[in-house]
Amino acid sequence: MTVTLADVAARARVSPATVSRVLNGNYPVAASTRERVLRAVDDLDYVLNGPASSLAAATSDLVGILVNDIADPFFGIMAGAAQTQIGGPGDGSGRAGGEKLAVICNTGGSPERELTYLTLLQRQRAAAVVLTGGAVENADHQAAMAAKLAKMADAGTRIVFCGRPPLPDGDALVAALAFDNRGGGRRLTEHLISLGHRRIGYVAGPLERTTTRHRLEGHREALRAAGLDAEGTEGTGQERLTVHGPYDRRSGYEATLEILRREPGITAVVAANDTVALGACAAVRDQGLRIPQDISVAGFDDLPFSVDAVPALTTVRLPLFEAGARAGRLAMGKEDPPPGGIATIAAELMIRGSTAPPRVG
Repeated sequence: MTVTLADVAARARVSPATVSRVLNGNYPVAASTRERVLRAVDDLDYVLNGPASSLAAATSDLVGILVNDIADPFFGIMAGAAQTQIGGPGDGSGRAGGEKLAVICNTGGSPERELTYLTLLQRQRAAAVVLTGGAVENADHQAAMAAKLAKMADAGTRIVFCGRPPLPDGDALVAALAFDNRGGGRRLTEHLISLGHRRIGYVAGPLERTTTRHRLEGHREALRAAGLDAEGTEGTGQERLTVHGPYDRRSGYEATLEILRREPGITAVVAANDTVALGACAAVRDQGLRIPQDISVAGFDDLPFSVDAVPALTTVRLPLFEAGARAGRLAMGKEDPPPGGIATIAAELMIRGSTAPPRVG
């Protein structure tokens, strides 16, 4: 026999409307009354009819977290941290009293899949959406995203960006937590230049990604400031020393081999992220070269494995867990948005054993 809302109300000795208020968490209810209702829910094993309740409420109990690749620790850490704040009070009671169901949507980096997932979440009247990682820099896609997110926000969905800058038209956002990728990229290359490196290869991420552009811009800002402009001090164009590819190990391996083919005299390789850096390290070793005695290698993100690489990887630390947890709180309305809705999250240079020579003079 199916337990109904009226059954819970009778057991708790309250009205059905009070039960609904407790379960939806959208109206203040006395603590003693709330406890009585939740006890009745537990005793009767009542399951809230999500689709039906979402028709009556502005939003459902669903929260979407969009990631490019859940297997990538960069996204997995942020998504997991966000989920810790979305799941509810975390008191271990298992009660359905205001908790939200977090659903991870893996886009595979596809702009089309990103929009499809947003449409599906829109149909489910999602309470909130957290979009993680860099965005595609395509005018048509940005316009479609802005229109979709505006409609969702108008319907009551809270929109939070985590690890990506706001769209040009970001009025629909609750907040955008953007990493300082440009500043981190600049400081990493400044470190290599301070060691005496002049010919530096760069394994960049995919074209048309905000993260790719910002990190590469920081790298080139440091080169220009040191007089290592587009032609370099040795007549070696920096464009020739930059190869784009996916954010994966294979890309790091193949791109590094290509850079070494173009310019055997490089003394350092900067990788788009730590996973790419692992591939770069493997390519360097397969060419019979030592790290860092012959070639220094540096990454970005400070993923958990970076400190365990041999030698430990010099990288730029992004506070992925902290950013994800904050995004979750913002999505749930547990934290006030930053001034203006935008916060830039600082990046920290982590100097380890994979960078050092060559210092000359």
